[in-house]
This record gives sequence, C-alpha cells and structure tokens, in this order.
Amino acid sequence: MPAMEVETPVGTARVEVHGAAQDRGVLLLGHGAGGGTDSPDLVTATRAAVDAGVHVAAVEQPYRVAGRRAPAPARQLDAAWLAVASALASDRFPELPLLFGGRSSGARVACRTAGAGGAEAVLCLAFPVHPPGKPEKHRLAELDGVDVPVLVVQGASDPFGRPEPAPHRQVVLVAGNHSLRGEQDLVYRAVHEWLDRVLRPLDLSDSTA
Repeated sequence: MPAMEVETPVGTARVEVHGAAQDRGVLLLGHGAGGGTDSPDLVTATRAAVDAGVHVAAVEQPYRVAGRRAPAPARQLDAAWLAVASALASDRFPELPLLFGGRSSGARVACRTAGAGGAEAVLCLAFPVHPPGKPEKHRLAELDGVDVPVLVVQGASDPFGRPEPAPHRQVVLVAGNHSLRGEQDLVYRAVHEWLDRVLRPLDLSDSTA
C-alpha cells in the first residue's frame, strides 16, 4: 500500500499503513530522532500488532520528509503527531481505538500526546529515560504522566537508562542496548501479548454494545 501524506501545522508527514485482518484498533508508531520507521524494533512491533489484529500507521515526521536530519523541537513533533492521529481517526479508521507508540524520541512523543490524542494505550520501545551519563536529567515525568496502560520494551544495557514498572506501566527487558537489535522474538512476543491484553476489554465492550 503506497504511503499517504498528511498535512500538519509544521509540514507534511508521511504515513505508511499496514493493514490487519481484524479491526481491533490502530497503532501509530513513530521513529527515533535519527532513524526512520524501518528500524528493527519498529518492524517487529508492526508485525506483532498486525498479527494481533491491529492496523499499524508508521508515521514519518515532517522534518524527515523534508530531508532534514536534525529533529524538530518537541512542540513541533507533538503538533505533527496529533494532526496525523486526528486525520487517521476521522478519515481512515473511524471509531477504532487509537494506540500510540514509538521508539526513543517517538516514544516520548507518544507519551506526551497520549491524553490530548485520546490514546487507549502507549507502547514505548527504548524510552530514553535520560541522556547517556546524565541520570539527573531524566524525562520520567513524560512516562509518569500517562494514565493509560503503557508497555516499555527496553534494552538491559541501554545507556539511556531504564524506567521501573508502575501501576499502569509494564517494563520488559531484553538483551542489548538502545538499538534493540537483538532478541526480536522477545520484542515480538511482548508487544503481541500486551496488545491482546489491553484490547480484550475493548473487544468485549464492542461485542455487547
């Protein structure tokens, strides 16, 4: 399926949709600051979601579409993300549950926008808790501010740190660092099982509506 373009307040975003056999929900996945949507963990998460009956929208931020390598400021990333989520919810996937996710910088965007975007759950791959060697400059407020179910899949030796589990937050550690290039079978299983678990109550509510 060809990628679609979405106009946002900060430029054109590109979205590649991976359709699932069921209509359990749609998972928006964002890339890291210096990479694209083809990183191994995002590819694995996409496959796990589709196999779980969840459509996936892989979102390429406007700064990358425009050919810039330096990431845009957080407010621009968030504005573009919310514009894409709104367009998908109204035009492409009306009435389906929205789930937000991404790797590294994309995970931060997903957390910051979950409330405003109406996300039912958030998937974080390699959440950058703090810059390497600077644990005092942590971004835990972004994770702690999410009040829907969160799954964090983190490399056990990630120099960006790792968060602790919390009432709404499950943390799965896999071998490796921030790239999450190894243990793709564990990434797949964690994402697939989590999606099935968080969507099951929504499936039941739809069947009894």
